[in-house]
Amino acid sequence: MSSTPVKATGPVDTTGKSDTPLRGDYTAIAADYTIPQGWDAITAEEHARWRTLYDRQSALLPRYAAPEFMACLARLDARDGVPHFDRASDVLRRATGWTLVAVPGLLPNDIFFNHLAEKRFPVTNWIRRADEMDYLVEPDVFHDFFGHVPLLMHPVFADYLQAYGKKGAEAEAHGGLERLARLYWYMVEFGLINTPAGLRAYGAGMLSSRGETQYCIESPQPNRIGFDLERVMRTRYRIDDYQETYFVLDSFEQLFQATARDFAPLYAKLAGLPDLPADEVQPGDKVFTAGRQAA
Repeated sequence: MSSTPVKATGPVDTTGKSDTPLRGDYTAIAADYTIPQGWDAITAEEHARWRTLYDRQSALLPRYAAPEFMACLARLDARDGVPHFDRASDVLRRATGWTLVAVPGLLPNDIFFNHLAEKRFPVTNWIRRADEMDYLVEPDVFHDFFGHVPLLMHPVFADYLQAYGKKGAEAEAHGGLERLARLYWYMVEFGLINTPAGLRAYGAGMLSSRGETQYCIESPQPNRIGFDLERVMRTRYRIDDYQETYFVLDSFEQLFQATARDFAPLYAKLAGLPDLPADEVQPGDKVFTAGRQAA
């Protein structure tokens, strides 16, 4: 199974009335849902759990991850234990102007979008239990930091993520939140990129999940479709299993340029079109095999 639901999919029930109560401590949050990281309270066993997760995922990266992701992860030097967010923020700030903020977990839409628009990336402050190493319902610090933070070091991707955050109010005003969430899901959590060496993963959802890291590149089962903004926004997705479709970028610049357009006319157009199932290829799709070439 894949790793987590994305933070941008919808408002979060923090009252404890949800069928699946959220694990983080929401009782002491600030108005923007931030909390202290509590790094000094992290146990030796929790740091060891981080190292286990880090080492086993890092071993997969040369075969499956985008080279940009690997280069950025190396600059963060985060293997030895759960990273200290303030120290990591110093590195990020010098590279792209981003900082990290600690949060208890999933966030309401408006809070999440505002953090991204202000170049603050929310990172959960707790780590999964030993019995959750292969599957987790909520995002933990390993998913958020290992999966997301490295590409905040990449100037183009970092600019894309800020531009995405600024789209939140527009989506709310034009009934496009679900469409915008799909863009995050497919292109931030589960994106692939075409490289001279073949398809490679850069999405946080697969790169923090041992099974899906391999599945997204090697399995003949899922669809791999060339990126098209409208196609992405029309396509439903799974939160309870490996993805049935992955979208493939030519470059991060392609994603940034697609996000720079005015989405209001797009939302109006898509409102009159049906959603597309994730397990089908549509006429006009540029289809990739498990290797690099498109059919």
